[in-house]
Amino acid sequence: MRIVIAPDSFKESLTAYEAACSIEKGFRQVFPEAEYIKMPMADGGEGTVKAMIHAIGGEIIQTTVTGPLGTKTEAFFGLIGSRKTAVIEMASASGLHLVPPKDRNPLFTTTKGTGELILSALDQGAEHIILGIGGSATNDGGAGMAQALGIRLLDKNGNDIPDGGGGLSHLALIDISNLDPRTATVKIEVACDVNNPLTGPKGASAVFGPQKGADDEMVKHLDKNLSHFAMIIEKTTGKSIADVPGSGAAGGLGAGLLAFLPAKLKSGISIMMEATNLEEKIMEADLVITGEGKVDSQSLSGKTPVGVAAAAKKHGVPVILLAGEATEGSSELYCSGVNAIFSIMPGVVTREAALANASRYLERVSENIAQVIKIGKQW
Repeated sequence: MRIVIAPDSFKESLTAYEAACSIEKGFRQVFPEAEYIKMPMADGGEGTVKAMIHAIGGEIIQTTVTGPLGTKTEAFFGLIGSRKTAVIEMASASGLHLVPPKDRNPLFTTTKGTGELILSALDQGAEHIILGIGGSATNDGGAGMAQALGIRLLDKNGNDIPDGGGGLSHLALIDISNLDPRTATVKIEVACDVNNPLTGPKGASAVFGPQKGADDEMVKHLDKNLSHFAMIIEKTTGKSIADVPGSGAAGGLGAGLLAFLPAKLKSGISIMMEATNLEEKIMEADLVITGEGKVDSQSLSGKTPVGVAAAAKKHGVPVILLAGEATEGSSELYCSGVNAIFSIMPGVVTREAALANASRYLERVSENIAQVIKIGKQW
């Protein structure tokens, strides 16, 4: 029996690779001779770099960049395959977790560090960049990223505008003459799983601004600034990006990437599956096991288990989904190719206990599922 194990991370408790190892350990108690192919997955958010490296090999490159508050912070990216492909998590440089709750203010937070990660990848010889843009602390439309790559954002007096979404109100001119020339030829795939436009009631500021520290007045100010930014971008480059689905991702970083770089926004799990050739491995499998921390009806919107299940469904391979929490709405996933869903929780436990014991719970449920499969094979 050949089993492909392709989970996402169980957030705050297990990386995707750790989850895959726990699942394999449980199944091996029952099927020690089976062939297990561990393919840790991610959808572009936290854990994407490590999942990609565990799945196909590579190395992590550490570097110092400008954090979201303008101070230096340690960040990283991955080089995979022949070292010509770099995998970047923008959260590593510009993530919300880098800003203490009391300091969260998207008027000032910047994506400059994300641009510096792109530069570092180019310095390493990357010709292809996979950029996950989940978990941002920013709402600057990718302005900081653009500045890091050599673009100048100038006020009416010819001075550089301040960092953050608030600084965009001063923008009068965009000078792209010093944009790093290497960006013209690099292939950039952006893992983006939201369809929000840059501005308006469903835009970056209105939908995502509050979780980054914006109050109602700040949301209005930020939205106005992003509209102004989009207008100057169109005047400078001829590109109209304000209404493009996904341009509002990561506080408008999606818009900045589309405006200044040869970037394409794609489903995160699709990028991951293509890079790891997951579907080829699924085609030869007897069973696929996937999972993540929480599964509900929202998982249908591009989450890892659904992407994995859809690939398996094309080839008639059954899929078992394991989750830390499986809500009533999770039954909607059966139409996507999932054949069975199991929660790994042993009963009523505290959140702290659930996170601390996730590996053991996952292993035990996996062993129990394998026992049921063994019974079925004996019939």
